[in-house]
Amino acid sequence: MTTKKVMVIYHSHSGNTEACAKLVAQGIREAGDVHVTTVNTDQAQRVDMRELAACDGLAIGSPDYASYVAGTIKQLFEDLYIAKRDGITVAGKPCVLFVTHGGGGKAAEVMERLAGKYGGLTVLGDVFSCLRAPEEGCPEAIALGKKLGSHVLGQA
Repeated sequence: MTTKKVMVIYHSHSGNTEACAKLVAQGIREAGDVHVTTVNTDQAQRVDMRELAACDGLAIGSPDYASYVAGTIKQLFEDLYIAKRDGITVAGKPCVLFVTHGGGGKAAEVMERLAGKYGGLTVLGDVFSCLRAPEEGCPEAIALGKKLGSHVLGQA
């Protein structure tokens, strides 16, 4: 049996979204034999679309910046759209989404729309919205990861 691969892509400058991404990745690993790669677009900027297409699932997270996603996450969705025109697609891949915010959280709606419109991703459940950094061991963030991990392992 081939090990499943999931990529957790997020933008984090202050550390709040990174803390959430780590908990989501923990949940994915807890679901079973899944290789998890994390990418902070605040450092990496762009994600290799071929690597992304080789994954069995995705988790995407962003801080809420004035009710919108971080620019590097918007760029990710644009890159997905362009890659699709070049024959590289992630359409139909399972995906979970998460947003950290300081009180707004409206970027969650944007994430959901972009994931479907540009990526053609299959979003599993609602966008997880977290006020600031998640608490240590945040069960909701871990459960989000477990949901994705179980789905890619065919246990959902």
